[in-house]
Amino acid sequence: MDLTHYPYPSRRHVVLGRRGAVATSQPLAALAGMEMLLKGGSAVDAAIAMAACLTVVEPTSNGIGGDLFAQVWDGKLHGLNASGKSPLALTPERVPEGGMPERGWLPVTVPGAVSGWRALHERWGRLPFAEVLAPAIRYAEEGFPVGPETARAWRRAEGVYLPLKGPEFRPFQEVFFPGDRAPRAGEVWHSPLHARTLREIAASYGESFYRGPLAEAMAHFSEATGGLLTREDLAAHSPEWVEPLAYTYRGLTVHELPPNGQGLAALLALALLEGFDLRPEDPLSYHLQIEAMRLALADAFRHVADPRFLELPPQALLAADYVAERRRLIGERALPQVLPGLRPEGTVYLAAADGEVMVSLIQSNYQGFGSGILIPGTGIALQNRGLGFSLEAGHPNRVGPGKRPYHTIIPGFLTQEGKPLGPFGVMGGFMQPQGHVQVVLALAQGLNPQAALDRPRWQVVPGRGGDEVLLEPGISQATALFLKDLGHRVRYEVEYGLFGRGQMVLRHEEALLAASDPRAEGLALGW
Repeated sequence: MDLTHYPYPSRRHVVLGRRGAVATSQPLAALAGMEMLLKGGSAVDAAIAMAACLTVVEPTSNGIGGDLFAQVWDGKLHGLNASGKSPLALTPERVPEGGMPERGWLPVTVPGAVSGWRALHERWGRLPFAEVLAPAIRYAEEGFPVGPETARAWRRAEGVYLPLKGPEFRPFQEVFFPGDRAPRAGEVWHSPLHARTLREIAASYGESFYRGPLAEAMAHFSEATGGLLTREDLAAHSPEWVEPLAYTYRGLTVHELPPNGQGLAALLALALLEGFDLRPEDPLSYHLQIEAMRLALADAFRHVADPRFLELPPQALLAADYVAERRRLIGERALPQVLPGLRPEGTVYLAAADGEVMVSLIQSNYQGFGSGILIPGTGIALQNRGLGFSLEAGHPNRVGPGKRPYHTIIPGFLTQEGKPLGPFGVMGGFMQPQGHVQVVLALAQGLNPQAALDRPRWQVVPGRGGDEVLLEPGISQATALFLKDLGHRVRYEVEYGLFGRGQMVLRHEEALLAASDPRAEGLALGW
């Protein structure tokens, strides 16, 4: 790859280091990660520090009450699924005829992020857990100036969360919208409740969150305001170590976590595209990518579920015969609509590496801030992951008790000939597997990590009126017209946040290359 070639106008360059590197979507969080490395901490210490900080400095996309997935390389690749299950009281009959509500208690699932922090630290942490969480506590206690992109998302959320009525929503509104408005860019925001909660998590090594005072507070507020979440649901939670899935595309082996995450969709799309000669910026290549992605997402929506309820093993969808059968569906015209409608979401992704360990970590509250429920006296804003369930009878992902729902957040990892290249990810709901595919294609075509993140993107957005294809303005009008002539419903979209926000740290010869997506206010640092 050429480290001096930047064909897209982001004005960013790769950041190089030898001893360590970090990248995430918020500069203050990236600095916390580097602080851990400089203190002699591991890449895992850096990753946890960044993850904890992001719950404070970018609460519009994640929180202490969200879920987490990770891949860690230490000579071997390890996968961690720290997503939570639905309450045992959540049965299909509980869901209204109009569908799962987006806010409130019903879509709340057990939050798994804290258990993920602990599980990672137990295996690879070098610094004390309290020291790793200290930067996040400091930002919450002393305050920090809200970044411009975070402020934009926070202000958009006013129209979603401020109109919510009911005692279950008031603590959330008081914490995140003091004075009934979002903080503006540059304003200093404090959250002593976050600091208090993070101190409790640090002191108890996360135990309080599932079987102590914090768990008691969550269960009590649920019982008092009509929720289904109980002490038993929280106490039963534990993260799971899983074996990552893999597919090798043009010499790059892409690793994704198995269901209940949607990483399978990225691998399947790459397998479908292996049969085509894709040329950079060629309009026909865009058509082939879009069609492969639509088919891959359709399979994901049909099959991805809690692994205990899968009808097929994930490897069956990557089998050569099945891939060839699906590839034959890709023709010279756009396929008829093949996907259900999707919801947007908010997520944070981070990458970290030291001389021995590399970490790909992602966490989220799902739709922005999540459910709109914050536990009084704490900084715990709960996710609304129950929206990922299907309501279709007989579907493996049908809503039910004690189940992990379909998850959008997927941490990626790359190897080549058995050697680690490093972690990568692209945030943004159902854009995530689409972003993974586009970044991998860019790397396979020789772009460096920053240029691969800079490249203008497309996104398939299914809907009742037919699947729509969104294009970033950097994609040529000639390509848009070509896609339209093939039957695609094409529209340019100026809101760049819809196309994901990626981060990457890759090993290149003796250097670590770190890159951060220009669509976010993020930062890459090398040491």
